[in-house]
Amino acid sequence: MKRQFWILNMLAAGVLMLATSVTTAAGLKIGYVDTGRLLEEAPQARAATEQLKREFAPREEEMIVIQNELKALEDRLARDGAVMSESERKRMSVDILAKKREFRRKQDEFREDINLRRNDAIGALQELIKQAIEKVGKDGKYDLILYEGIAFANPDLDITDIVLKGLSEIEKSSSRKP
Repeated sequence: MKRQFWILNMLAAGVLMLATSVTTAAGLKIGYVDTGRLLEEAPQARAATEQLKREFAPREEEMIVIQNELKALEDRLARDGAVMSESERKRMSVDILAKKREFRRKQDEFREDINLRRNDAIGALQELIKQAIEKVGKDGKYDLILYEGIAFANPDLDITDIVLKGLSEIEKSSSRKP
C-alpha cells in the first residue's frame, strides 16, 4: 500500500514538473529553418553552381570528346572486325582498352576535383547561412532557431524566407563592393 502511494506521488510530481516546463516554454519565441531549401535557393548557392559549371565546362567537354572517340573505335571494331587481320584487331582492342583506362582515370579525377570544389563552396555557403540565421535570431529576438532533425513544426514557425531575404541582402551588398 505504501509502495503504491509512493509511486502515485512520484507520478504526480513528474506531471507537475512537465506542466511547469511546458508553461515556461510557452513564452519562448521559436523558429525553424529548412537548410536544404536555403542551400538550393540562396543566391550564393545559385552563383556557386554557375561558377562551378563555368569552371568545369571545358573538362566536361573533353570527357565527352574522349567518350565519343572511344565509341567510334568500338563501333569500327564491331563493324570492321571480321575483315581485319588478327594483328590489326588485337592492336585496335589494345587501343580501345587503353582509351577506356584513360577515360576512367580522367573521369575519376574530374569527379574528385568537382566534389572538392563543391564541398568548398558548400562550406562557405554554410558559414553565410549561419551568419544570416544568427542575424535573424538577434534582430527578431528569437530564443531558439532549429534547423535539422525536426519531425514536425507548425508552418508558422518557418523563418526560411526571412533567412533567404537576409542572404539576398548579403549577396547584394557583396556585389556592390569593388
